[in-house]
Amino acid sequence: MNIFVSLGPIAALIAGILILIVPRLLNYIVALYLIIIGLLGLLGPHAHSLHL
Repeated sequence: MNIFVSLGPIAALIAGILILIVPRLLNYIVALYLIIIGLLGLLGPHAHSLHL
């Protein structure tokens, strides 16, 4: 039996639990999420084919 787990749902689950436990973490979790998504978007698999 193979189980495949991706990083996105695990990160969302952990973030949701942390927000429920410590609601003040919401700002930091959202900020980190946006920074990571932005970096992945800029440095993702198509970063080498930048056409201006």
